[in-house]
Amino acid sequence: MFAKPDLRVTPVKPELVEALRALRVAPGQQTFVGDTGFNLDDAMRDPNSEAMAIVVGATPVGFYRLDFAPTIVARRSIGEAGIGLRAFFLDAGWQGRGLGTRAVQACCEDLQARHPDRHLLALNVDCRNVAAINAYRKAGFVDTGELCLGGSAGPQHLMVRRL
Repeated sequence: MFAKPDLRVTPVKPELVEALRALRVAPGQQTFVGDTGFNLDDAMRDPNSEAMAIVVGATPVGFYRLDFAPTIVARRSIGEAGIGLRAFFLDAGWQGRGLGTRAVQACCEDLQARHPDRHLLALNVDCRNVAAINAYRKAGFVDTGELCLGGSAGPQHLMVRRL
């Protein structure tokens, strides 16, 4: 049996930026994730956001964005101290190894440690992105049954996970 790679999440530091910009999603996923460079730059500029790296050993393998504005994900208040999870992805070369679910779990553990005042993690996932929906469910997210319309790729499920 092979050992699981040492996976962790960390706020983006300057020394990680270029490696994160070089990451690419698998064909067909760009619609769901958006442009990595834009998401990275926008998260680093926005005082209500935090750019996060997914790292295996010393190698950045993915990215996500945390948003602290109360209406960013559901486009309305979700009624609790929540955080939005956006632009989550693993580089195409690192997909299919079970790292997605582990990365989401690491994200939740990180949030519990660094933001204990936040109690809910919320995200939108495109209705056609079955692999992501399954990974989020494995990581403890539940579908609220609410669809968010107006996404660039089409309708999205609103999913939440207690922290």
